[in-house]
Amino acid sequence: MKKKVFVFFPDGVGLRNFAFTDFKSIGEQMGFDITYWNNTIFSLKENLGFNEVKIEDHSVHPLLSIYSRARKRVELNISRDKFNDEVYSSYKFPFNYKGIKNSLKSLYTQWLIGLYSSEKGVVKLRAKINKLERSTSKYKYCKAQLEAHKPDLVFCTTQRATQSISALLAAQDLGIPTVAFVYSWDNMPKAMQVVETDYYFVWSDLMKQQVLQYYPFVEENQVFVTGTPQFEPHYDSSLKESREAFFKEYNLDVNKKYICYSGDDETTSPLDQYYLEDLAKAVKSLNRQGENLGIIYRKCPVDFTSRYDAVIEANKDIIEVLDPIWKQVGSHWNHVLPTPEDFKMLYNVCEHSEFVTNVCSSTIFDFVAHNKPCIYYNYEQPQLKKGIRDIGQNYKYVHFRSMPSQEAAVFCTDKNDLQGLVKQILDGKLSNVETCKKWYEIVAGKTPTQASQNIWNTIDSILKNK
Repeated sequence: MKKKVFVFFPDGVGLRNFAFTDFKSIGEQMGFDITYWNNTIFSLKENLGFNEVKIEDHSVHPLLSIYSRARKRVELNISRDKFNDEVYSSYKFPFNYKGIKNSLKSLYTQWLIGLYSSEKGVVKLRAKINKLERSTSKYKYCKAQLEAHKPDLVFCTTQRATQSISALLAAQDLGIPTVAFVYSWDNMPKAMQVVETDYYFVWSDLMKQQVLQYYPFVEENQVFVTGTPQFEPHYDSSLKESREAFFKEYNLDVNKKYICYSGDDETTSPLDQYYLEDLAKAVKSLNRQGENLGIIYRKCPVDFTSRYDAVIEANKDIIEVLDPIWKQVGSHWNHVLPTPEDFKMLYNVCEHSEFVTNVCSSTIFDFVAHNKPCIYYNYEQPQLKKGIRDIGQNYKYVHFRSMPSQEAAVFCTDKNDLQGLVKQILDGKLSNVETCKKWYEIVAGKTPTQASQNIWNTIDSILKNK
């Protein structure tokens, strides 16, 4: 009899990895009965023809946001004190005291932080959160769905969504094994493990070590290294278009060499538009010296600001905008979801650009999969002033300490050096690719093409040993 697996989407971030890759077909080939347990507003049945069970009740306990914020703060404080490292304080968002309601929430959160500020306190705080979520209508609703469909296992596509807590608790209370996939390479140090599941799937040995380091209540036999499907499409040669065809499709000049500028979100890089402007100036200067260069600007999919518009307009002779092919399915930032078509676009942007440049983005790994270098900007802009977050702290984060050396990226530490670095890369005299591939392996694991297969193999093993 086929084993029934619920692939649980508490939010849309997992769609890219687990709906638009070969993940589902690999699981079905292995004989699994796969149902998507869907908490998003994106219909997998209507859009992709997938078997799904929709979660229509999205209620959470009124106090959940306060308790969750307190949990995160306490965990970051513990890490700061335990490892004697102030970097953990930089992961905190400031409290909001605008208006009576926000002030009361902030004061209550601070009281909880004081009450539970120890490793034992965190365990109690998590238990309290679970108790709150078990009292919700969503818990009862999800429990009824699980009783009706009787899955053998629930695979949650991200560990960081509060919307998943009640659903996973319902599964555990029914004796159904639960797995959480750790969504991103920076999540563990940032205290973004919201759920407690029976098992955790991670990208690499590094991330396994981090789960055990930051969450002492997790045992080693609960954590499996599988890799991530995130990068699998970069190895799918069926997505590749010829340079001529791709350039024609997006009205690019076949005589130009293009540099990709991948935009960041406003939180990570609030002055990101000025780095694009610096690149444009460097490109124009090189073009005056005989080069024929252009820029492909690919924005961050969830950046809805107009902050780049003036720079793009002023440099429209060299900047071509290729927006990610994501779909607006609701009014909130997390209601903008990827599409399968975007895989093809991103593959060919990587393939047909000379290199990529950005502020500390993980797109460095997308491009190194195509043997393309990356320039990281690491200088501040003159527009930096009090109240604007500097970019320098990004490179001090724990996940950047995984770099085998500073040669894993080409760091531009002075805007006056940018033109020279661009020229050196174009001339084949400078590259970070060799060292970056070592970093890519550290972060994403040794088998980036086999992650989906590894996940299903591990699920199979769990169910056989159940």
